[in-house]
Amino acid sequence: MFHSAIILIHVCGATIAMIAGFLAMIFRKGSSLHRIAGNFFFVAMLCMAGAGSFSAAFLKPNGGNFVGGTLTLYLVATGWMAGRRRERTTSAFDWFALFGALAVATIDATFGAQAMASPTHTRFDYPPMMYFTFGIIALIHALFDVRMLVRGGVAGAQRMGRHVWRMCFAFLIALISFYPGQARLFSPEIRKTNLLYIPLILVLGSTLMWLSRMSRPRVLRSVGL
Repeated sequence: MFHSAIILIHVCGATIAMIAGFLAMIFRKGSSLHRIAGNFFFVAMLCMAGAGSFSAAFLKPNGGNFVGGTLTLYLVATGWMAGRRRERTTSAFDWFALFGALAVATIDATFGAQAMASPTHTRFDYPPMMYFTFGIIALIHALFDVRMLVRGGVAGAQRMGRHVWRMCFAFLIALISFYPGQARLFSPEIRKTNLLYIPLILVLGSTLMWLSRMSRPRVLRSVGL
């Protein structure tokens, strides 16, 4: 019963996150609708990744799913904080997030090494490359955290770039978990069309576009950020 409730939270969170995520990308940046959709996305992603990580840690142990969910929690939490906080400020939260990212990178490196040494070349049914890829992602973001802490915070385009990149990267992980992560839920005919990759392409393309636009100060002024 408890496990079913956790799965329900995970699935409902994922569904709401995907809807709210696309709405947040459609609405004008800085508008009240964008903020509302972004807040729904943030809470839904916390529910989705938190429930998934809890299940992978205690209910159906799976180290690969646990580190993936934990990395998603880290990205969406730090991304949301970047959009909400005042410029040129840091807090204890940033140190906690940094240590969390370093822990994820360390665990991924350990699982990757164990997968390489395994006769099946897997750990929790995942290959070494997956662990090393996620570990490198966590380490790169941790290095950016260190730079932010050393500088005493971020401002302007850097702050919003941090917000957009981390929220969208977490969104990408959620979409990948849905498809191709749950490809078995779709018929072979649908999978052959490759149409299910369109949301991934749209999110990635929109993210790169906004990161490019945010390098222009006049755009930041026009959206009220």
